[in-house]
Amino acid sequence: MAALFGARVRRLRTAAGLTQAELGARTHVVSTRITQIERASGAKPTLELARALDAALGADNLLVELWPYVYREAFPDWSRAFMAYSERALSIRQYAAHVVPGLLQTEQYARAVLSLDALLADEDQLEERVVARLGRQERLRSPDRPELWVILDEAVLRRPIGSLAVMREQLGELLNAAANRRTTVQVLPFDQGGHEAMGGSLTLLTLPDGSEAAYTEGSDYGRLIEEPTNVLRYTVIYDRLRAAALPPLMSLDMIRSVMEGNHRGANVPSRSERRRLAQEQLQQSGWGRLRGGRGRAQGHRPRS
Repeated sequence: MAALFGARVRRLRTAAGLTQAELGARTHVVSTRITQIERASGAKPTLELARALDAALGADNLLVELWPYVYREAFPDWSRAFMAYSERALSIRQYAAHVVPGLLQTEQYARAVLSLDALLADEDQLEERVVARLGRQERLRSPDRPELWVILDEAVLRRPIGSLAVMREQLGELLNAAANRRTTVQVLPFDQGGHEAMGGSLTLLTLPDGSEAAYTEGSDYGRLIEEPTNVLRYTVIYDRLRAAALPPLMSLDMIRSVMEGNHRGANVPSRSERRRLAQEQLQQSGWGRLRGGRGRAQGHRPRS
């Protein structure tokens, strides 16, 4: 992607009749920096420089739109593989223990979360990370958007990130997202106690060929799992979390309750009542729809 970005800069610069030195002067960098970008050598271009190049070359946001893919190349191989799988997945199932998953984060919530990184260099780097994160949400607005099923630990709702206004907007966004028929949100309440996924997040991806991958992540690590036997283990863990969580409608009630400032929590039903309601709602929504978006994926059986 860095090579593609550089080739586009070179083509646009040549069409504009500019030398590397002249383009450097217009974007306030030395000519050797333009050389590095066109040859895809040296440091990756910053978002600020991508914007300056776009403006100087009249690229109509082409370079800005390419930039997140260039930025992504700095990530470890397993992280880039996970993002590549996510962009093709027919369904995405996530469990979040601490914060709202990136696909459903508002801009201000994302900025508040990313600013907590102790290794963050400056505001420019923060802005780059926010843009890259929001860019991955474009998939949810496309015609081929995946089925998205998100389980949020109750701590995600209760822990204030940023200001109260930021949290209120974020909780409202969760309600808006859940209104889409291809998105389901559940809350795992505190009273369920411990479980196998404590300590980090879990994502399961169903790919177009029917295969699946799992991804686990903590505060300073990430792991992509592709071996079918190991993926199956995480699928079972996720199904147990889904069964223990509040049914979707009750989950939305809890989110509204927290958003409205009722920190005593929603009226949580008994476990037997919860199981009954969950079973009814899963039958109505069609679990097979989640397993592939076009019915059941070949070679897979629905799990209870």
